[in-house]
Amino acid sequence: MSAEASYRRVARTALREGAIVEGERAVPEEVPVAFSYGGSTHAVMMASPADLVDFAIGFSLTEGIISTRAEIRSIEVIEAGQGFDVQVDLQDANADALRARRRHMAGPVGCGLCGIESIEQAVRVVPDLSGAEVSVDGNDIVAAVKALNGAQSLNRETRAVHGAGFYNPQGGLLAAREDVGRHNALDKLAGAVINANLSPDAGIVVVTSRLSVEMVQKTAILGCPILAAISAPTALAIETAESSGITLVALVRGEDFEIFTRADRIIL
Repeated sequence: MSAEASYRRVARTALREGAIVEGERAVPEEVPVAFSYGGSTHAVMMASPADLVDFAIGFSLTEGIISTRAEIRSIEVIEAGQGFDVQVDLQDANADALRARRRHMAGPVGCGLCGIESIEQAVRVVPDLSGAEVSVDGNDIVAAVKALNGAQSLNRETRAVHGAGFYNPQGGLLAAREDVGRHNALDKLAGAVINANLSPDAGIVVVTSRLSVEMVQKTAILGCPILAAISAPTALAIETAESSGITLVALVRGEDFEIFTRADRIIL
C-alpha cells in the first residue's frame, strides 16, 4: 500500500427515497502506524496512511520526545505488512531521555494520551501562552474554518475524516492535514508547522472535531495561542485553555461562533 493511498472505493447498497440503489462509495483507509525510536516501538496508532513524516514529527513534539525539529536526525517510513513502521532517529540526548522514560513506564502506550505513567499526568502541565501578544479579527476565525473546509480533499471524497489547519491572517491557510483520528490530524499539522519553520504564535489552529483536553494540550505544546473548532469543547478543555492562556473558540458555524477563554484576542 502506498503511504498516500488514503481511501478506496467499495461497493454498497443504498436506500434512496424508498428505492434500492447499487453503487460505490469512497471510504478512508485506516492502518496501524508504529513509531519506533532507536529500533524499539514506542506507540502504535490507527491512522490514515498519509503525511507520515509530519505525523512522526508532530507526535514526537506533542509527546515531549523532542522540543524542536533539529532534535530528529532522520525519519524513515517502512511498509510493514498492513501498516507502516515510522523509524525516528533522535539526537543522542533525546534518545537517552526517552530510554530513561521507558524504564519507568508503568504499562503499554495507548492512543490520545501516550506514554503517561499516572492519572495525574493525563492532565499534564503545558506551556503558558498567556503572554502571547496576538489578536485576530472575528472574520479571521470564520475565514480559517472556511479555508480548512476547502482544503479537505480526503473528507470531500469520504465524509469520514477529521481536519486540522494552521491559519495566518496575513498568509491565509498555511498548512492543513487530515486523518481518521482527530488527535492524529492535529499531530500531523504540528509536524507540518514546525517542519516548514512556520511561527505557531502568529496564527490560529483550527480543527473540525470537538475540543477535548488533549487537543488543547497539543496546541499549547505547539505554541499556538488561539484554537478554533466547529464543535463544542469539554469542561476540562476550557479549564486547560484558561490555565494555559489559550483563546478557545468553538461552535464556528457560518459567521457565528462562541469564545470561551481569552476573548480579548478576538476583535469583534
